[in-house]
Amino acid sequence: MLGLFVGGTMMCPLSLSALTYTKEDSLKVVQLLDAGKKQTRGTNLTLFFAEQFIGVPYVASTLEVNPAEELVVNLRQLDCTTLVENVVALTLAVREEHPTFVSFCRNLEKIRYSGGQLNGYSSRNHYFSEWIASNERQGIVKEIKGEKSEGYRPFIAVQRLRLDYMSTHPGAYPMLKGKASEISRIRKNEQKLEGVSVRYVPLSLLDKGKGVLGAIHDGDILAIVTRKKGLDTSHLGLAVWQKGSLHLLNASSIHKKVVLESMTLSEYMKKHPSQLGVRVVRVI
Repeated sequence: MLGLFVGGTMMCPLSLSALTYTKEDSLKVVQLLDAGKKQTRGTNLTLFFAEQFIGVPYVASTLEVNPAEELVVNLRQLDCTTLVENVVALTLAVREEHPTFVSFCRNLEKIRYSGGQLNGYSSRNHYFSEWIASNERQGIVKEIKGEKSEGYRPFIAVQRLRLDYMSTHPGAYPMLKGKASEISRIRKNEQKLEGVSVRYVPLSLLDKGKGVLGAIHDGDILAIVTRKKGLDTSHLGLAVWQKGSLHLLNASSIHKKVVLESMTLSEYMKKHPSQLGVRVVRVI
């Protein structure tokens, strides 16, 4: 028995935070971990797990279901962020000798929250720049930025972070409405990244092949950089190479489910004028 299940929330021992999940979620995690363990040596497990979610319905705001922040596990409904987080948590958990639902949850908490520990709504890595920084510090991922000796190609574009969207639009976030202290904590988190410069591959290069984009590997996390004021990124997915072209596996609000886009990443992004390019992050 993993813990005490009460009204959709499981209070789990072993120093794990409160969980919100269903039996279907826990069974699915166990099934996926079992399937992952059966993969042959050398399998790209990040890509393997991502592909298992193709067809799962897209649903936004699945983490905003409790009056106070809890670790929500929901593999039945995904948005672009929870797809990536579940894939990474499975990839980490399956490396263990005897992975369990509890070990998956522990990894999910490490990934989702600053410093790997849930401590209220403001501890969640809301901006993907926060997510990258927290998970790099924990040795979970590495952001790919190119080599200085090669002019950082293909990561030749630079974004200077000016994050304030959440603190200036609290009405868009149910758990911020009317909570001045929580908004203040969010603002402090935003200010920690003020002026930080990050490198990305510009859209103008994303129609190239591996000769130019070889630094991007199958299963890498692609964070789409946006020109929208106050934000850093606007969408996430995973890289898939097909017939020499880069494609995006993502939880799509357009298709209403997780899909591997039939169009190339370059074609996809050209349909979204606010999208500037991609940052690339790899599970290590």
